[in-house]
Amino acid sequence: MIQTLRDPREVIREEPLMHTPILAALAGGPATIPEIAERIGHPVHEVVYWVMGMRRYGLLVESTEADDDGYFSYRVVGQAEPGATLEECEYE
Repeated sequence: MIQTLRDPREVIREEPLMHTPILAALAGGPATIPEIAERIGHPVHEVVYWVMGMRRYGLLVESTEADDDGYFSYRVVGQAEPGATLEECEYE
């Protein structure tokens, strides 16, 4: 399958529009970038831009440990990590 890459400026411009679908994809809990990409139906290389932007602006936070494949999972700020105690949860 041949896939034409879009201009990165176009992808970055879409970041504000992608907040809602990404937050909805993470409503059920943390996910890696490939998992988020699958859930929202966009290529991984575009989702990286959007997730990093959301991370930069404090909407998402990454897990402290990578999974077996080397991917960090991302979660909505204020959402508890799986297995976290009440004291470890972040509150805004």
